[in-house]
Amino acid sequence: MVHYIKEEVRSRYAEAASGVMDATKTPDEACCGGGDGRFGSTLYSVADRSGLPVAAVEASLGCGDPLGVTDLGFGETVLDLGSGGGIDVLLSAKKIGPSGKVYGLDMTDEMLELARRNAAEADVSNVEFLKGEMESIPLPDGAVDVVISNCVINLSTDKGRVLAEIHRVLKPGGRIQVSDVVAEDHVSLDERAERGDWAGCIAGALSVGEYRSGLTAVGLTAVEIQLTHEVAAGMHAAVITAVKPV
Repeated sequence: MVHYIKEEVRSRYAEAASGVMDATKTPDEACCGGGDGRFGSTLYSVADRSGLPVAAVEASLGCGDPLGVTDLGFGETVLDLGSGGGIDVLLSAKKIGPSGKVYGLDMTDEMLELARRNAAEADVSNVEFLKGEMESIPLPDGAVDVVISNCVINLSTDKGRVLAEIHRVLKPGGRIQVSDVVAEDHVSLDERAERGDWAGCIAGALSVGEYRSGLTAVGLTAVEIQLTHEVAAGMHAAVITAVKPV
């Protein structure tokens, strides 16, 4: 079952990236989106979207704007989990300046190809796209100041491992600021599955309490979960922040 879910996710997002590259299909038809404001690029400000390659904006499949929470610091090192077409990598690169570095991690070859094209078009040099899975991040311990992601952690079949890996690669004092789908605590696993499939960012979502417990269990502190808008009955997009203690 785990292998089936992972391959379904990989296939869906590969198809979305290919569709953007050859202009045959919009990502909303294949992934989390629906063109109704719950998912996608419209959750970013017009100013942010206007300065990016069109393909980076079209490939945005997230449920929020993880960079809208706090400012990134000049010269920081950032990791974007499930970087997709690269929208958050490119926005981060602008905020941290040329002395900083942004890593984009994705398991899908097609998304990595699209992201590298978008970075080249944007003439951004302080970014690097890595192939890998968020359950086993290909970076050393204490490598980054900030971990971001946009509606990606819910897609993992081993979220405890993802959270442990986030803690591992963060520097002491480092932080996470991610957007993700969460369920209200009363919504059961079966009810989540009834509201949408796993690759569609619904069935695999953690509850608010499960997310908080998971972050705390790996050693992250100052956990805050702010619901932003409903994406299905009893399920919401949320901004999640936490800190790795010094």
